Amino acid sequence: MMRPRVLLTRRWPAEVEAHLAGLYDLTRNEADVPMCTEDLAEACRVYDAICPTVTDRIDAKVLARPLRVRILGNFGVGTNHIDSEAAKAAGLVVTNTPDVLTDATADIAMTLLLMIARRAGEGERLLRAGRWEGWNPTQLMGGQLSGKTLGLIGFGRIAQATARRAAHGFGMRILYHGRRRAPAEVEAETGAAYVETVEALLPEVDFLSIHTPGGATTHHLLDAQRLSLLRPHARIVNTARGTVIDEAALADALAQGRLAGAGLDVYEAEPQVHPRLLDLENVVLLPHLGSATVETRVAMGMRVAANLDAFFEGRNPPDRVA
Repeated sequence: MMRPRVLLTRRWPAEVEAHLAGLYDLTRNEADVPMCTEDLAEACRVYDAICPTVTDRIDAKVLARPLRVRILGNFGVGTNHIDSEAAKAAGLVVTNTPDVLTDATADIAMTLLLMIARRAGEGERLLRAGRWEGWNPTQLMGGQLSGKTLGLIGFGRIAQATARRAAHGFGMRILYHGRRRAPAEVEAETGAAYVETVEALLPEVDFLSIHTPGGATTHHLLDAQRLSLLRPHARIVNTARGTVIDEAALADALAQGRLAGAGLDVYEAEPQVHPRLLDLENVVLLPHLGSATVETRVAMGMRVAANLDAFFEGRNPPDRVA
């Protein structure tokens, strides 16, 4: 029997690629650059399974028939880059990789919180530019996390992991808003208190961390009007999806002193970053490092492999989202 043909749209950790190559007729995108619409559409006519990442836009154009592909094994949790209605209409199964990147992404959220609180990005740039003249009692004075209020928009696994780190590691007060209130035991464990609306949450926080999915329902959730509800000393962290924040409005608020700082790991038009953000000293910018640990990326790949195995064995994939 011929083995199913599987395409990886980007290069994955070598351990995962070797595992998949032992089970499937595997093709890797050796160039390791995002594939264009035409190439993705052609792949859908050639492969039984395509394993996309956040850099691949799988829309109705890509899924125009005739198709050979039967499953999209997404490398990542978020699937807003996949048109779920088009995939459903084409009869495709879509899977993702939940759970395994929770801790790595929460760690990056805490990294950004610490960096913007202590002005670490500014300090490193100062030193690397050869402009540091030695210790100074008033140089780059930031703030501390301990005793401050952290607000979370979205309260899924990653937000809860961030809340645990902030509350138990740094003694922060935790407020959150989500689509629904978390169970009482989760609130007790994370030290989190529910706030009914985003508008009620924003004026209460010293730091704000975003943990919502992307897509039309959260596009520019933080727009100019909502950003204006934050206090001038507040700082924002985003490790979710870049489209949740209106970057132009954020740049305005930061430049005009209406916000103290921001730490971003995701952007509206990745890999492009709003040029005004690049010029601001009170912003820390990371290149989408949320899940970028060896352990996590291998675990993500193995989770995709488990979904493919189940599908091609005639079972329902454990992480099916469509």
